[in-house]
Amino acid sequence: MIGKVKVGVYVDGLNLYYGGRSLCGRNGPEWRWLDLRQLAMRLIMRRHDWLAQGAVLSRMVYCTAFIDGQINREGRMRQDAYIRALREHGSIDHLERGRFMARVRSGLLATRGPHGRPIITSAQWPVLVRDGENRHIPDAQFMVSYLNVEEKGTDVNVASHLLVDVLERNVGAAIVISNDSDLRFPIQFCRRRVPVGTVNPGSAHLAGDLRGRPDDGVGGHWWDRLSEDDFRSCQLPDSVGSATRPEGW
Repeated sequence: MIGKVKVGVYVDGLNLYYGGRSLCGRNGPEWRWLDLRQLAMRLIMRRHDWLAQGAVLSRMVYCTAFIDGQINREGRMRQDAYIRALREHGSIDHLERGRFMARVRSGLLATRGPHGRPIITSAQWPVLVRDGENRHIPDAQFMVSYLNVEEKGTDVNVASHLLVDVLERNVGAAIVISNDSDLRFPIQFCRRRVPVGTVNPGSAHLAGDLRGRPDDGVGGHWWDRLSEDDFRSCQLPDSVGSATRPEGW
């Protein structure tokens, strides 16, 4: 008789959110209230090879950064409601908190060009720059000061939980939901010890550093991509304990 293979699922919350937004639309309804355990089970059920080996969902780890309520009070309230719903519904086994760092930075004013590359803005009509003697300065550039909010810790937390669980043999297989190329090393390392499923949560191409071969290391690896239907079909109930789905979610 085939024994059970414990599967650990490790979710990069921010990567998952922006992936869902790329698939379902920034303001699309009924995709943000995502049941992570149901989504993980949906992914496992697609893998007949894993199921044949007795794969069962054993550990659900959600790593995400918490919005700064002083910068975005409503966003933090919606996020807190979602975290309560996940916990009270039993949708996650462990929550690992990252953070957002808010800093004032300065840089050249630029616009987004082809393939996302920056195009530096220079002075031209109707905005011209003149020196102290009222002479026009052609191609002058603009330095601006701006608020920069940067997410910290999520990728490290995903990598840490993945590595610890594999090395301590808490799991016999793993699924990583992220398209962050910074996870290249821990995923490659774990492929030498357990089968790993790598799931791209959005519409972007799979990060090159996350690619590999199904027979790398111990073998049995696979790659998948979430769809709009995956998000919309794996929703929590509108009300879960003390948490209620925010309007527009």
